[in-house]
Amino acid sequence: MYKKYIWCVIILAVIVIVGSVGYWLISGGGYPFFDYIYMTVITITTIGFGEVIDLAGNTGGRIFTVFIALSGIGVLAYIITNLTATVVEGQLTKSFRRRRMEKFAEKARGHYIVCGMGWAGHHIVHELRETKRSHIIIDVDESKIEKSLETLSGSVFIEGDATDNNILLKAGIEKAAGLFAVTPDDNQNLVICFSARQLNPALRIVAQCNEIKNQDKMKQAGADSIVSPGYISGMRMASEMIRPTVVGFLDRMMRGRDEALRVEEIAVPKSFAGKPFSSLDLKKFPRTLVLAIKKGDEWIYNPSRNECSLDCDDKIIVMTTPEERKDLEGCFNHEP
Repeated sequence: MYKKYIWCVIILAVIVIVGSVGYWLISGGGYPFFDYIYMTVITITTIGFGEVIDLAGNTGGRIFTVFIALSGIGVLAYIITNLTATVVEGQLTKSFRRRRMEKFAEKARGHYIVCGMGWAGHHIVHELRETKRSHIIIDVDESKIEKSLETLSGSVFIEGDATDNNILLKAGIEKAAGLFAVTPDDNQNLVICFSARQLNPALRIVAQCNEIKNQDKMKQAGADSIVSPGYISGMRMASEMIRPTVVGFLDRMMRGRDEALRVEEIAVPKSFAGKPFSSLDLKKFPRTLVLAIKKGDEWIYNPSRNECSLDCDDKIIVMTTPEERKDLEGCFNHEP
């Protein structure tokens, strides 16, 4: 895009040089050289001042002036027109994009809100996209949003301060399923947790806490879960050392290019309470492996399909693909 402007500036500079030298030759060099430059510039820009170089009765000089005027005005007009179009188009594009995203946020249901587009936010959004979960991103830094849009096309961004209730409402917090408070500042995350909990008491909130001393405050402010980057990094490094094969398996599962396998949890609705586990008919889901069922505080690993019965609000832990997760949730949503 910038290449065409560079060439236009070069051509315009050539016209100014040619015009200045031309006027110097036509006048016989009787004026200061800056006057020749000035004469060329006022001709190109159509300012309309009187002739600095006297061309009265000089037909050749006036023909040369016409040539310089037409050439220079054309190039200058091209530069100004394109610059104006670029600015206007950019502003209009941003305006339309912002309005489109706000409309999406108004209609969103059961989505996730990511507050802060730092390194943690970027990985969270990548996981939400991989598992096909609707999400809205909030960040106060416009440059981060513009940069993220280059790699996260299709994601919805809202520019603003996530500690502001109006911004959270604009992101549809009252209808959201969960919120991630992952700004680099613990104080901001604390305020986000508090505001989000006030606006939606049923919302699940996961917060990043950089300082261990702030964890209790995060809990009191409304965070359901708190993640410490230092703790996670330490556990990961220890696992890489003592159980590298397990880590390799999990990495392949999370980052495999062929298909995205994830360990997911699915809540059992009231309509399935008291029914046997076999009523799920998991044969329809060939890429789904049931790992466990959580019944209150009790865990049942590798549950028997004939012996185990389902209770309301049980959690079924499965390893599956994003597509089959949706199908399995659809099976639960369908009244048997």
